[in-house]
Amino acid sequence: MTLATATKRSAKGASDRRGADHGAWFLVLPALIPILILSVVPLLYGITLAFTDSQSGRTEPTQWVGALNFQDLLHDTLFWDSFRIGLLWAFGVTVPQFFLALGLALLLNQPLRMRWLARALAIIPWAMPEVVVGIMWRLVYHPDAGVLNETMSTLGLGDGKDWLTGTSTALLAVIVVGVWAGMPQTTVALLAGLQNTPRELHEAAAMDGAGAWRRFRTVTWPAIKPIALAITALNFIWNFNSFALVYVLTQGGPGGRTRLPMLFAYEEAFRYGQFGYAAAMGCVMVAVISVILAFYLVGRLKGADES
Repeated sequence: MTLATATKRSAKGASDRRGADHGAWFLVLPALIPILILSVVPLLYGITLAFTDSQSGRTEPTQWVGALNFQDLLHDTLFWDSFRIGLLWAFGVTVPQFFLALGLALLLNQPLRMRWLARALAIIPWAMPEVVVGIMWRLVYHPDAGVLNETMSTLGLGDGKDWLTGTSTALLAVIVVGVWAGMPQTTVALLAGLQNTPRELHEAAAMDGAGAWRRFRTVTWPAIKPIALAITALNFIWNFNSFALVYVLTQGGPGGRTRLPMLFAYEEAFRYGQFGYAAAMGCVMVAVISVILAFYLVGRLKGADES
């Protein structure tokens, strides 16, 4: 083979690769355009809005105020209190959600009778809109005719409580609803990981005398660990950004006990018309979520390098 022939083939191969790359981008473009229009552009607009004094109903032009909104946020105790409540809510929902979903996934992975029906019933809460879930649980928690208080009264456990309006019970009540509503999604993800675990590994471990806990620790958990970490990180982000479920249940009450950061920003923007200030709150929440994602991605990359 001459040098000229080799050069021509190399150039042809590079041209083919460029053509393949262009074709791949052409196929991905229909999915990227909605993301760009509906996600990236509003995000950039919101970040820009955070540095202005934009308000509803004002006649003067919007002015650029720099970091003034963020300086005000630093001294806004109500916002940081809502931020603390948001973290409590996110951890309070995500942690029990994972362990309950793991137990349910392990159960549904067993050769039970009517297992297909149990799996179908397990995902019903996931298929219900958050507004419907909120309305249903408001009826469950109703202080006079709710199922929960009626059951407690029947069992002789007292006259029940006003769960959603009590300052000591409201956050716990909405956390229970959050766990119930989000658990099916985690269960489905973990169940998929369990089903992809080779059964031969469990059989070999059992033949070596490993008990149920040791088989879970040495066989099951390493197989589903990447899925568990991924779904837990996503659940924490989704829970921290929750809005509809808590809004329908309590609207942030009583006395701000369930006012999550997203609810606080919503009130500032659409109840009080402080669009610039609410956009600054949104920027802070985006920054927190970005940090969480960064830690997750770094952990994933380290795990990939070690494997």
